[in-house]
Amino acid sequence: MAYTTRRIGVVLFQLGGPDSLEAIEPFLFNLFCDPDIIDFPFARIGRKPLARLISSTRARKVQHHYATIGGGSPIRRFTEQQARALQRKLAQCGLEARCFVAMRYWHPFTAQAIEQLRAAQCDEVVLLPLYPHYSSTTTGSSLNEWRRQFREALPVHCVEPFYRHDLYLQALAENIDEALARFADPERPEIVFSAHSVPVTVVQKGDPYQRQIEETVDLLMQRGGWSNHQRLCYQSKVGASKWLQPSLHAALRELAMEKDSEVCVVPISFVSDHVETLAEIDHEARAEAAKLGIRRFEMMSGLNDSPTFIAALADLVAGAIGIDLGGERGPEALAAAAR
Repeated sequence: MAYTTRRIGVVLFQLGGPDSLEAIEPFLFNLFCDPDIIDFPFARIGRKPLARLISSTRARKVQHHYATIGGGSPIRRFTEQQARALQRKLAQCGLEARCFVAMRYWHPFTAQAIEQLRAAQCDEVVLLPLYPHYSSTTTGSSLNEWRRQFREALPVHCVEPFYRHDLYLQALAENIDEALARFADPERPEIVFSAHSVPVTVVQKGDPYQRQIEETVDLLMQRGGWSNHQRLCYQSKVGASKWLQPSLHAALRELAMEKDSEVCVVPISFVSDHVETLAEIDHEARAEAAKLGIRRFEMMSGLNDSPTFIAALADLVAGAIGIDLGGERGPEALAAAAR
């Protein structure tokens, strides 16, 4: 079943997260020092002082979020689980691959992933941003850092945004079905899709993120065939500038005013559980919903290392190097084989 004798290095990109309460401020400092996040006239002079100010202020505000979920972000653990599962899946499909994790703002950084890649003596590289939707603030930033750090003379392939990929949508639909099944009547709750927000100025510059998020919601509703009412909102706004709306808080208030008593929140822009899902949604938003009189609140679990999602990643990696894993059996059979 071997498709190639070449050893493939697969680099999984994520934003990362602080692994302790003490790491919150330096993590945020790294984030706000990113020119893809903070850019303005004379930014080279003012970016670091501004990043220190924002990170120290923001760290105090979000510390309780991380304390709620054990004192640090689990995103590294979940991403490394995804990397191991993907490496096993690719081996089952006849591809010799080594998978590495590159976090943008905390360990393991991109430079560390490159050192591991070099030690593994790979023949070619596949870049796999774990952001289904493209934004200059996520995929763009991670790939820019890669270009600054990588100097090897190896063939490099890049996986494109995969929000339309059949197995990715199937993985989401499976998790939504699981969440809806927790309700006495799965057709009753409002489905609230929640995506990480971005500044409106980013979208106005041509960033496709908002359009791709909206298209994902449409594709999922068609695929799932759910009759539930649904709406889209955004979360995790930082600072005073205008970000994509409505917010998750505003959506919950509207639902309460409309006398909706059951809500199923679907984190639509994330592929693993971390502080935005476990703390902002499953803790903070859940408590807010209860105060507003919403009787039942459930959140879809993250894709994490679900077999269907890992099959999607394997198909994306193989496609990037010109190999069709599905063959005549198609992607459905590939997903079934992953279970």
